[in-house]
Amino acid sequence: MELEPTYTQITIKIVIGFFLLWFITIVLGKTTIKQLTPFDFVSAIILSELLGNGIYEENIKIQYMIFAIFLWGALMILMEKLLLKYKKLRGTLEGNPSIIIRDGKIDRTQLKKARMNINQLMSSLRQSDVFSIREVAYAILEANGSISILKKHNYENVIKQDLQLPEQPTYLSTMVIIDGEVLEDNIKELGYSRAWLNDQLIANGYGSSKEILYADWLKNDGLYIIPNKTS
Repeated sequence: MELEPTYTQITIKIVIGFFLLWFITIVLGKTTIKQLTPFDFVSAIILSELLGNGIYEENIKIQYMIFAIFLWGALMILMEKLLLKYKKLRGTLEGNPSIIIRDGKIDRTQLKKARMNINQLMSSLRQSDVFSIREVAYAILEANGSISILKKHNYENVIKQDLQLPEQPTYLSTMVIIDGEVLEDNIKELGYSRAWLNDQLIANGYGSSKEILYADWLKNDGLYIIPNKTS
């Protein structure tokens, strides 16, 4: 009959495992935590599995658990060194950055490769304090899933005190079309109707929302449109 691990055994294993993982994390460096690549993510899962199984399996002795964690940690360190030395391995194991917005236009091919839709893109931009695609000149999806943004010249941050500019009201842009679909609720929140949007599209040279990949409305700047080139 299999014996269950005692509280003492579990405690010892958890304490040892805790300090082992802490040690490996310190050795690998802080950048591994901040810039988690797909390879790092898989490695972290396997490392946690090794520790979890070692804690609750009675037939796995402490020395085996320590050996397994140290061996996996050593392999991770070895791989980090290989990635530093051989550039070709980086793209395969860590992934390559991709430009998803180029010259202010969404690259749909790169967006599909990254398995990202417009809503996810907008969410990532908002987390970088960008609330409209009109502000973006270039956006690069990094290997760790974060987005690096280069704003257009007109939207670069300046210090108003240096320019001695008067205070201006700040407005939030509202998405009105995504992937050809009109966001009716957002239009109603703006206080407008579908007919108003149609008039805006016609004024900008578009006959239907199906021709639009993305559009948003900003009170002091009007409608911003990115056409759907595939339409």
